Amino acid sequence: MSQPVRIYGDHRSGNCLKVKWTADRLGLAYHWVEVDVVAGETRTEDFLAINPAGQVPCLEREDGRILAQSNAIIHHLAEGSALIPADPFDHAKMLEWMFWEQYSHEPFIAVRRFQKAFAGLSDDEIDPQLMARGRRALGVMEMRLLSRDFIVGSTISLADIALVAYSRVADEGGFDLDEFLGVRSWIARVENELELDYDDGRVSALA
Repeated sequence: MSQPVRIYGDHRSGNCLKVKWTADRLGLAYHWVEVDVVAGETRTEDFLAINPAGQVPCLEREDGRILAQSNAIIHHLAEGSALIPADPFDHAKMLEWMFWEQYSHEPFIAVRRFQKAFAGLSDDEIDPQLMARGRRALGVMEMRLLSRDFIVGSTISLADIALVAYSRVADEGGFDLDEFLGVRSWIARVENELELDYDDGRVSALA
């Protein structure tokens, strides 16, 4: 009997939780290996042998092959499922939003959250461009969600999972989601679809 896949991740990381939530949604068997990023566990010799980039998440398949980068992993896991639109254009649109998430969303919202909630920096110590560009990203999402329930199509897709991971904890980085009511309502819909508790992945839940 083959062993379940291994997912290496830090349960506080939105990028890692994307992989967990996708696997859970699809009912896939996996073994979660907790890796504490803040404690430097991604820089150990043992972990670097798994992923030389020193990053989580990463997936170890049953055949021993390793896949890194959160959005690549969830796309691999969801191949052939309803989380990937059947229509080729909608599939490409989903990828468009997943690429945008890593380039224009996560670098600002997730980074500001890390600096404020994990590193304990004050607002005055954090680059103000992180707030400005993070709010711009939330504004782009707000416009997208004015007339739709999900980012692509009429049902949840990987685009929603990719984007909800850090959007739902943006308040921990100082972002006020009351300014983005469409985004806030969408977060609630996606959380309901994924059966997430409020505290899932939150720094406050660790106290």
